[in-house]
Amino acid sequence: MGNTSSTRQLVDHLFRHEHGKMVAILSHSYGISHLEMIEDAIQEAFFKALRSWSFNYIPDNPSAWLLTVAKNQLRDHFRKQKTRQRHLESIPETATSSIDQAPVYRPEEIADSQLRLIFACCDPILKQEDQIALTLKTISGFSIKEIASSLLLPTETIKKRIQRARKTIARQENALQIPAGKELGKRLRTVQTVLYLLFNEGYHSLMADELIRKELCAEAMRLCKLLNDHPECQSPATKALLSLMCFHAARFESRLDDSQQIILLKDQDRSLWNQALIQLGHHYLQQAATGRSLDPYQIEAAVAGYHCMAPSFQETNWTELHRLYSLLLQYKSNPIILLNLVVVLIQLEELEEAHLVFGRVNEERFGGRAYLYYAVGAELFSKRLEQEKAKVFLKKAISNTQSKSERELLELKLQRLSNNPPLQ
Repeated sequence: MGNTSSTRQLVDHLFRHEHGKMVAILSHSYGISHLEMIEDAIQEAFFKALRSWSFNYIPDNPSAWLLTVAKNQLRDHFRKQKTRQRHLESIPETATSSIDQAPVYRPEEIADSQLRLIFACCDPILKQEDQIALTLKTISGFSIKEIASSLLLPTETIKKRIQRARKTIARQENALQIPAGKELGKRLRTVQTVLYLLFNEGYHSLMADELIRKELCAEAMRLCKLLNDHPECQSPATKALLSLMCFHAARFESRLDDSQQIILLKDQDRSLWNQALIQLGHHYLQQAATGRSLDPYQIEAAVAGYHCMAPSFQETNWTELHRLYSLLLQYKSNPIILLNLVVVLIQLEELEEAHLVFGRVNEERFGGRAYLYYAVGAELFSKRLEQEKAKVFLKKAISNTQSKSERELLELKLQRLSNNPPLQ
């Protein structure tokens, strides 16, 4: 007999891991034009799992069970709509959670089911911002809140973008076609953005009980590697993005302790950093150094590379990081970049300039990640010996995070600040 709490945890876990794979499988079988119907069927499968598994034994292969239920939902829908028999015949008899069911594709095509789905959702008939929102919702199963947080936008904005995308798809008979050859290049930038956001959510998850979602980062890296392996997608930006992911993934094992508490960069055991991934990051960054123009992903990868090269936190080349973040701001007007620049200026003890830059940051842009703004503000005011302001910002940071690990770290900082007033 299942336990309601453990069943919900299992279903949540499977939703995070299997949603994108299920969409890819069913889209391949039924056609991507039925995307909204497929998502509805998958959603119903998870609802049925919650109801059924709480009172009955959990199946031996939960992923296959979910896929079978979703297929049956679609079959029922097509029967009711009196759809032609070919829809039913296109579904494989054996349910499986594998994504490796695609046929052999021509060299100019994308062979991976999930990457094909991403390219299809990045259809130019949609506005670019709508493409990104729709793709994140489809391929990852992200909630509206998670997508809004990733894009630093209000949830209502994301809702409208997804609704607008679906209405456009419904009106366009040839929407969501899977490109091939030279057509891939027209969608490449948006696909890169989706993979970047997918990795970022895994690297710094909004999940209350899971600060790092390694499987999400691994999937983003897998897809980015496939992108880089395709001759039409081997751009310097793709290589730089893969380099950036390698550098960040190299530090996974040092970011949390045995009790899943956050370890700040300055306190991390650098001997735990994965040197093979760091070398791979340098390899792709060197390959990205081609062409006449500079790409923001190259700058971000260089920043991550400098952190990985530093023997210690104190020996980090903060002057070079200051130059790189200032350069990055010329390409991307992003509040996260401004915050990172503030952090670098604090390390350089340029507190007045840090204060000026912090004043340019719009706290309302952070949405579900507002705690980042308040945490950096607390650090700045503490360094400026404005302890009461620092405490106010720390309390706001605590109230704005859903992560247990983040909250405990911030509470510890607040306690230390209260117990250790600065020397005047």
